[in-house]
Amino acid sequence: MAPDSATSSGPTARRIVLGSQLRRLREASGISREDAGDAIRGSGSKISRLELGRVGFKERDVADLLTLYGVTDDSERESFLELVRRSNEPGWWHRYNDLMPNWFQDYVGLEESASRIQTYEIQFVPGLLQTERYARAVATQGRPEFTEDELDRRVRLRMQRQKLFNQPKAPRVWAVIDESVLHRPIGGREVLREQIEHLIDVTSRPGITLQILPFELGRSGAEGAFTILRFAEPELPDIVYLEHLCGALYLDKPDEVEVYSKVSHRLAVDAQTPEQTRKTLKAALKQV
Repeated sequence: MAPDSATSSGPTARRIVLGSQLRRLREASGISREDAGDAIRGSGSKISRLELGRVGFKERDVADLLTLYGVTDDSERESFLELVRRSNEPGWWHRYNDLMPNWFQDYVGLEESASRIQTYEIQFVPGLLQTERYARAVATQGRPEFTEDELDRRVRLRMQRQKLFNQPKAPRVWAVIDESVLHRPIGGREVLREQIEHLIDVTSRPGITLQILPFELGRSGAEGAFTILRFAEPELPDIVYLEHLCGALYLDKPDEVEVYSKVSHRLAVDAQTPEQTRKTLKAALKQV
């Protein structure tokens, strides 16, 4: 079973595809993670990380695993090894590695590969929908140690992420924003006004759906912000991304994803419709 070519997927997504394929081969062979780990001079936990796509692959390790799993066909082996090489290619964001912790580098790679991005925000406008000045204001909050150069590059990184909307197969984005975000003057009234105008503009774009969750409805079961990434490739599981002060969590177990999918559906039902949202945005603009 040769792996999918995944030509449109980013490095992180390719690792997940490859890991998933290797896991199926191992399970079909009846080999334990511990025995597979021994075959590549590692441990069962290393195999687990590889199969989840959490770490990079070495060609030698994959070649040894393929031998262990009984994959002897040269063309099939080469398909796997080619995917290893491509999964290790750096994405465009590698030049910002000094600004991004490892856990966020993984997120950017997955975001690039997603076919659908569902997000709920309670404090800020989602990064993919931020204006340049709003993004700068968010980046400076509580971080007085940042130099102007660091700020400039952080903002460029965020603006670069938004270029995925220009791709031939751009992901569909569905965002629910707490109404309080429209009244929190991040960067001042002028910056907020510009940001709301931008949100009004993006609501008319195909592929972007925006809904406002009114004050009176609270959080509809959501304890905080979250993002669900969905992928076109059947090998890739849906992933829930949760960010916290010291890092991030990536949830991909079906039962965990199901919890957030239900909350996501609840938010869509409780929030204003896209048409109502446009009216709310225009009303908020008049109040700024």
